[in-house]
Amino acid sequence: MQTKYLEIIKDIKAQLTKGILTTGSKLPSVRQLSQQFSCSKNTVLRAYNELEKEHIIFSVPKSGYYVVHQATQPSAPQQIIDFLSAGPDKRIMPYIEFQHCMNQAIDIYKEELFSYNDQQGLYALRVQLAKYLQNLQVFTSPERLFIVSGSQQALHLLASMPFPNGKHNILVEQPTYFGFIEAVRLQQVTTLGIDLTMEGIDLEQLEYIFRNNDIKFFYIVPRFQNPLGHSYTNEEKKRIVELAEKYDVYIVEDDFLGDLDPNMKADPLFSFNPSGRVIYIKSFSKVFLPGLRVGAVVLPALMIHDFSRYKFSADFNSSVLSQGALDIYLKSGMFDSHIKTIKELYSRKMNALQTACEALLPNHIHFTKPTSGFYLSIMLPDHISAKQVVHLLHEKNIWMDDASRMFLPAYQQDHLIRLSISQVEEHLIEEGINELAYCLSLLERNKSRYKNMRPLL
Repeated sequence: MQTKYLEIIKDIKAQLTKGILTTGSKLPSVRQLSQQFSCSKNTVLRAYNELEKEHIIFSVPKSGYYVVHQATQPSAPQQIIDFLSAGPDKRIMPYIEFQHCMNQAIDIYKEELFSYNDQQGLYALRVQLAKYLQNLQVFTSPERLFIVSGSQQALHLLASMPFPNGKHNILVEQPTYFGFIEAVRLQQVTTLGIDLTMEGIDLEQLEYIFRNNDIKFFYIVPRFQNPLGHSYTNEEKKRIVELAEKYDVYIVEDDFLGDLDPNMKADPLFSFNPSGRVIYIKSFSKVFLPGLRVGAVVLPALMIHDFSRYKFSADFNSSVLSQGALDIYLKSGMFDSHIKTIKELYSRKMNALQTACEALLPNHIHFTKPTSGFYLSIMLPDHISAKQVVHLLHEKNIWMDDASRMFLPAYQQDHLIRLSISQVEEHLIEEGINELAYCLSLLERNKSRYKNMRPLL
């Protein structure tokens, strides 16, 4: 009888492993088990006591014994293939280097860091940014630069403030960056859209909208647009600026991924009218440290006063500690080195993604082909829902974006999937696209099956 209690323990653990008993299950009574195993009640109690010591079961006075947890081995964390996240790749962020810059900033900018500072931003940083922006063909002075708490703050302020042209409506590409759509929606600003594809926009339609719709400014992402990954040619950018000048429309140029452009001859819209028709926004959130919350805006001189007032009402000035550290990081040359590293990484990832899409997706499924950047979009047939695809893949721990939030209500659709390569691990790209292709094939087969079913009489 000495081994009977071990048989009972083994049997209960086996039931837990097979799922017959699960967390919270009530175990048989002592009397029932003593009859089942032809043993004394004390033998059953000994088995239960041993299981309690292992924290597998617990007793409730006057009620019985219950399962604490299943006696299965803990499974390894499930692998996630992340095509959703759009922040920079965490594995190559220069945390240690920037920490040194922050420590130096505290030593160098003691008084500036811990007191109120220039509303336009730390002057030393504006000088460095003016120098750095020359690499992007943006030639301006520190006096026209404004430091903001990330590009999102700049967009929010520009959407809300009056412009010198006295106009009221805003034009955006469709689809476009969801953060700006949310900003204009919350501020209830009348916002119009213009269709964007990888072939660009219809410039005749753009002229018609500029001429007839009281457009305050046109919000445009000229390079590696979110979500399509589209980039305009220099000729298109020049023509857009000419139309804006002709119809007294301002342009808000969000060049958030301009650092990644492999085409050294590609110019920003700003370069075609540096005097003040184009407002240029530079973000560090996608190519550097998102938590830094530092962005820059190049404004026309006649808008600086109003922008300063709106900025003051929001937060007076942006984090001076972040500004001081970024100033030192730029001066050291480390930022240039970092940009070189990430350009190579993201270009390699984008090539891997396009190669996988070309090889694995069905021929009738079209996808965009950006030269670099973060984003690639896949256009689905009308009968396949992007939300459904994203949901099915999420159950397999493959994360994608259905892009619905990137459309104005009048342009809403459910046939676009956005992929971001910024945080997905390079060796998992092909596996993720293979699962997407399999998911699409299943949905296609289901459609064919239902289409061929005869209705019941």
